Amino acid sequence: MTHDAPSVSTALSPAPASEQGSTPTTASTAAPAPSTGRLIGIDLARGLAVFGMYAAHVGPDPSVGGPLGFVLELARGRSSALFALLAGFSLVLITGRPHPRTGRAGRQAVGRILIRSVVLVALGFALTALDTDVDVILAFYGLTFLAVLPLYRLRVRTLAVIGAACALVMPQLLYVIRQSIDNGSWADTVIRWDPLAWISDTDGLIELFFTGEYPVLTWMPFMIVGMVVARLDLGRARVRARLALAGGGLAVLGYGGSWLALRLVPNAHATVAAATDGDSAASAWWSDTVGYLTDGTPAAWLLVAAPHSQTTFSILGDTGAALLVVAACVAATARMPRVTRLATPVAAVGMISLTAYVLHILAIYVVGMEDETGPALVALLAFIATAMLLAAVWTRRFRRGPLEYLLYATTRVTRHIK
Repeated sequence: MTHDAPSVSTALSPAPASEQGSTPTTASTAAPAPSTGRLIGIDLARGLAVFGMYAAHVGPDPSVGGPLGFVLELARGRSSALFALLAGFSLVLITGRPHPRTGRAGRQAVGRILIRSVVLVALGFALTALDTDVDVILAFYGLTFLAVLPLYRLRVRTLAVIGAACALVMPQLLYVIRQSIDNGSWADTVIRWDPLAWISDTDGLIELFFTGEYPVLTWMPFMIVGMVVARLDLGRARVRARLALAGGGLAVLGYGGSWLALRLVPNAHATVAAATDGDSAASAWWSDTVGYLTDGTPAAWLLVAAPHSQTTFSILGDTGAALLVVAACVAATARMPRVTRLATPVAAVGMISLTAYVLHILAIYVVGMEDETGPALVALLAFIATAMLLAAVWTRRFRRGPLEYLLYATTRVTRHIK
């Protein structure tokens, strides 16, 4: 299956202005607040993530080598991590930035998130039913929203600690659970009694939480970090610089730590190579060219940092890469007006990322996916050019994309929450 670089920004186009403010405060008690206007840099980051998703789904295989192969390999897995991080950012926009909403406004915001999550899960399973070669991520994102929603009132430091703890603990917990599923029958029992599994003809909650390509347990840290970023004042150069430093540090810790661990732990390389269908385990510290697991998951797998490996090293490295992209996009749009103008079509794609994601899945369903380098490269460029053209034309007239508007309309019922 081809890895998804999802969108969800899905929910995850930025919330409308009415959903971005904070709880009203008086002049005497208000603290300096980050800008709550539309962050073009965040839209730009979303647009780049969409293009990374296109590259993973319809672009040439990274084995073509050279600069093109390197860029294509960077897009795999890391685009989905970037989307997950931006999803956490959007959750905070909806529930109150920089200060969480309370009272009736808080309850309405929670209601909006709950409805968005249900819609994303349903839409994700609907796209999965098309049986394309894409591992659709929307359902996983929708459930991850629900998993991190109880954290939305926490302070930045508390969120950061929880995110770090999840990155350190959840992959090991997931490994134990997956071993239990492989060696037992309890998961089959859960699936038989799971209404979601009946309706969707999948493994339902077991797949979403544990066995799928984007299990909730190991994708929570990305959203939590996105919530942390949303609490920061990205309009300040010092904050952006620290964000970039944090991203660089996490990337080195994740990918570099995996590279070192695979060389220091006896037989780690050989064990990973024997358990996968790739040509070599030499790239397991950063690339999915290591291949897929074919017969069980050895403990040595916890040392790799390949995209979608669901390991601590992978989460740290991919989070670092996502933070670097966000910091670069926000800095560029804040300090370089010419770059901002040139990047407008890309940012427009980010503004309607849910629509762009769903339409590209439908296009793949209709025309299929090419494997040869030449046609695949042409297809990738065609997808990118079409997305930018349609997004630029649409956003000149409308605030939201078609599916973004439908998602927004479904949440309007929350106005009646008392």
